Amino acid sequence: MDNSVLNPGDTLGIIGNSTNGVGLVIAARNAGIKVGVYGDNENTETMELADFRVVGALKDQQQLQNFAERCDVVTYESETIDAAVMSFLAAHTRVPQGTDALEIMQDRSLERAFFSQLNLNVAPSATIVSLDDVYQSIGSIGYPSVLKPIQKGLGQNRQLVIKTQTDIVKAADLLDWGTYMLESLIPFQQELSVIVAKTPTTTEFFPIVENRYRNHELMMTMVPAQIDPAVNDEILRITQEICDNLTYTGVFEVAFFLTKSGNLYVKRIVPAMHASGYVFDRATNISMAEQHLRAIAGLPLTPVKQVLPVVAVYFTTAQTNLMRTQWQIKPNWFFNFYHRTQLQAEKAVMAGHVLLEATSVKDALEQIDDTNIWHQASAETSTETAPETTD
Repeated sequence: MDNSVLNPGDTLGIIGNSTNGVGLVIAARNAGIKVGVYGDNENTETMELADFRVVGALKDQQQLQNFAERCDVVTYESETIDAAVMSFLAAHTRVPQGTDALEIMQDRSLERAFFSQLNLNVAPSATIVSLDDVYQSIGSIGYPSVLKPIQKGLGQNRQLVIKTQTDIVKAADLLDWGTYMLESLIPFQQELSVIVAKTPTTTEFFPIVENRYRNHELMMTMVPAQIDPAVNDEILRITQEICDNLTYTGVFEVAFFLTKSGNLYVKRIVPAMHASGYVFDRATNISMAEQHLRAIAGLPLTPVKQVLPVVAVYFTTAQTNLMRTQWQIKPNWFFNFYHRTQLQAEKAVMAGHVLLEATSVKDALEQIDDTNIWHQASAETSTETAPETTD
């Protein structure tokens, strides 16, 4: 028997507490694979669904080692997991995703070096260590721009949008935290992304989607993306080049900005499953979680086929009651309510998502507009400039 394959009866370990883990637990258990989950909060849906759970800090090496030794394979389900944690686990069990992609994409300077090596078109940027650096760099970066910490995942309160020269002085306190990156804000028309499944020998692309964000939260995902065939081909070419140069096994996302003039910019790479892939639960013949499981389990990837147009739209806790009417009258709407404690629900922005099957994306958007529940989200185009949409 091939020891590199995760078989029915084996155990998959999952690190993390995001909603990405839920689909992965279900996919694994459907395949006869036992699931253990490690995280610092036992009151999550991923934890509830697991065969066993270990509650501990991500810096507790003894707990991590005990967890790793109970698992045949461990995967992280969110880009926010510290690469050092995965490196430690890799010494005690198999971690097919590796840590290279996570280390690169969690550090903006390493990420830029990776993009530069591939000669990819990205927003102009400069490394900043002092206020003088901002004044010297703003001429080439231009307005508006955004100041972000080199290390990702520190939150929006560590970022600053600079619209005029008078905004620069506000950066003084931020720079006390460490090294930053000043990046031009691209005035984009559409935000696009492609979910890819990768093994050491093969890749499978899901259809390109269009994403719409508001206040850094994903509000809507549409598939197929309404783009020119030439843009479609260029996105796939760039993504394949990234695949060829990235050491990683599993599902990941490559996100792009498309400007009104047709210029394409690489926004970022998410070296993990991403919420924009939830749309494929109905839009394609295999879900993102199932394909990720196949990749990390050492199984052949399933060729992806689009089944029909689907729009995923996310609803907040405040909109939950409004879902009840739609639940009763919409035969082509498929609801996913996130299971959270009351405290978690109060802190979380999104309470769930709906997948709308339709004859076209336009038809799905009209159905959404007709409810007036998301009138702002569906009416807005993706021209809103945001410093970071999920960081």
